[in-house]
Amino acid sequence: MSRTIHDLRTPALIVEASVLEHNIRTMADALPGARLRPHVKAHKCTALAARQAAAGHRSFTCATIREMEGMARAGLGEDLLLANEVLDARRLGELDARVTVAVDSEPTIEAAAAGGVREVLIDVNVGLPRCGCPPEEAGRLAGVARSEGLEVRGVMGYEGHVVGLPDRATRAAMTEDSMLLLLKAHQEVGGEIISAGGTGTYDLNTWATEIQAGSYALMDTAYAELDLPFRQALSVLATVISASSAHAVADCGLKALGMDHGNPAIEGGHQVWFVSDEHVTFGPAQPVRVGDRIRVLPAHIDPTVAYHEEMHVVEGEEVLEAWPVDLRGW
Repeated sequence: MSRTIHDLRTPALIVEASVLEHNIRTMADALPGARLRPHVKAHKCTALAARQAAAGHRSFTCATIREMEGMARAGLGEDLLLANEVLDARRLGELDARVTVAVDSEPTIEAAAAGGVREVLIDVNVGLPRCGCPPEEAGRLAGVARSEGLEVRGVMGYEGHVVGLPDRATRAAMTEDSMLLLLKAHQEVGGEIISAGGTGTYDLNTWATEIQAGSYALMDTAYAELDLPFRQALSVLATVISASSAHAVADCGLKALGMDHGNPAIEGGHQVWFVSDEHVTFGPAQPVRVGDRIRVLPAHIDPTVAYHEEMHVVEGEEVLEAWPVDLRGW
């Protein structure tokens, strides 16, 4: 028996099948095969990752050990990169997969070797004050890694402070600045991989050998502000639970939305007033009634998806499939 979105309990993640396919196909045309290493932290879903693999993207980026384990179990472990430092790598060494881990210090190198990891990338700080060694330290750390018996595949560096900048020219110039730092480090490190980039710089970063974009598949309102060819595939279906002449309230709040990039939007031109724990309060662009379904568009896709246990793939109002968000948690 077929289901429609009206059969779903809200709040519920909704993915438009045709838009998802457009986004995956558009990226595959732009960055075919090994030129893209999709970041699964954006969707945390092996079923969606399988769609990306079917489009030719068979190497993946992960943010957590849980993601690495889930991808390996799903048969998607051909080439997995944990783009994050860890101090206990034993679970990684046990995976039936090709595993590469980012390292940026002697303790993280020692942890990789002790955990049975065989391959690493030297993580370099290219301007975002997060993980990554200074560029001038990369060569020395590569030597330490090799002395521990590890293969150093190359370098990675994330220009995360750049990917969301609205002005394309500024985004391009700052991407170049970041990549010049990474290239300098790569000269000292060696290896075949220069891994970098994100959805906002996927077509600007021509220095990296592979791009770690993830949000492009589902998109959010923050990235929708940029000049990108990808469309918003994901929304949170919500039900109007209260309505007056001035405002309405739906059952989609802070516990269902990633809010670090600001308020969500609502399809149909409704104006979001504020978001609280279980509610979004909005000024209707046209009258709504209690029981109406609305689609809330998150500003940040990654944490939004992580709040939910499954996503529903739809065409219009028909529910085609339900995919577990099986990579959530740690």
